Amino acid sequence: MFKAIVFDLDGTLAETAGDLIGALNFVLAREGIEDVPVAAARSLLGAGGRALIQRGFARAGRPLEKDKLDALFVDFLEFYNAHIADHSFLFPGVVAALDRFAADGWRLGVCTNKMEASSHLLLGKLGVAERFAFVCGQDTFGVAKPDPKPLLETIREMGAKPERALMVGDSVTDIKTARAAGVPVIAVDFGYTDVPVTELGPDVVISHFDALYAATQGLLASAR
Repeated sequence: MFKAIVFDLDGTLAETAGDLIGALNFVLAREGIEDVPVAAARSLLGAGGRALIQRGFARAGRPLEKDKLDALFVDFLEFYNAHIADHSFLFPGVVAALDRFAADGWRLGVCTNKMEASSHLLLGKLGVAERFAFVCGQDTFGVAKPDPKPLLETIREMGAKPERALMVGDSVTDIKTARAAGVPVIAVDFGYTDVPVTELGPDVVISHFDALYAATQGLLASAR
């Protein structure tokens, strides 16, 4: 049986666009760049804070040198961590789904391109930090998704094996990560992607966390 389940965070477990775009706009405003609307988040999020800043500058047609990016990222992260749950919330059904998997003996983990400290902070603010055996951020293993290492190392740290694990995500980044790791992947269709996840080749697509447990059982039946 699959007994380890690893979740992406932004756009999968939680709606975080408001606070991420708020932090982006904080640094953009200081550079004289017009605010990015939250409605644009789905084409900007998913690769971490540095990539978000780069995409914000690119959207405005502004160049951005590495040294400048590094300095802006420090300011972004400070602002973001101070406002990390002003507008963020768990998607409907998340808590009930986590409870069901835990009751059935599954180990739960998080593998995200958010920084590890920010991930722990957000999960704590949302009241679910203690539910996860391990939380991996972009900086935990020195490499970010879609490299498979963060996912494989997360599974190992959870005390599980890839052949008994699966991933839940919302974007092409998560799907590529899972495929590279040889792990089945379930995609939610309400996350941060500018291409419908149905076109990205996950094993299963769900529209609500109420459907997640049944989806894992369907994958188990297919594997058998």
